[in-house]
Amino acid sequence: MQLGVDEAGKGPVLGSMFAACVRASVDDLPAGIADSKRLSADHRESLAEQIRETADAVAVTEIPVERIDDPETDMNGLTVAAHAETLSEAAGEGLPRDGLPCYLDAADTNAVRFERRVGERVNPDIDLRAKHGADDEHPIVSAASIITKVCRDAHVADLAASYDGRGYGDIGSGYPSDPTTRQFLRRYVESEEQLPDCARQSWQTSQDVLASLDQATLEEF
Repeated sequence: MQLGVDEAGKGPVLGSMFAACVRASVDDLPAGIADSKRLSADHRESLAEQIRETADAVAVTEIPVERIDDPETDMNGLTVAAHAETLSEAAGEGLPRDGLPCYLDAADTNAVRFERRVGERVNPDIDLRAKHGADDEHPIVSAASIITKVCRDAHVADLAASYDGRGYGDIGSGYPSDPTTRQFLRRYVESEEQLPDCARQSWQTSQDVLASLDQATLEEF
């Protein structure tokens, strides 16, 4: 029995970040498990259903925009919290005394530091092992990466349907590098004179869009 944790949505300017933990025997995981980035959307969704059916436990933690924009937090701390919260939920009670191995996809340039910070927040009987590229190396983390990516994609799809349905157009991928996402933010701000609720207001991309609106307003006078 192992635990694996991964997150999705750390870098976008739109929407929540998600973390998922899968508790399962690796032998029980469906065939074709791989890092979610290597799989098509349809394949991820199919595997996610199979993982939920075969795993002992699957937990998902959502970190919403309001929590991301809290000035008392930062993304490094929130990523640690997301890993710890979803891990604690999936681990549950009755851990073996010799420790239940848990592999984390290290979301810090220093994997040892990330492992230590998560470990400070969870049951000490869990044997944490944070690694870069764990979602490629360990199937249990690949399973978690699939779950969290599917959750994040569904979240973005819901946002897209909502804003497009209200006439604001395509929101794109939600990443700052996506021209469609930046165009959506500009359209919304020009129309409403404020950022949409789904935007991370503390992100530089959001601040740049607001600054552009302020500059355009000044030039009208």
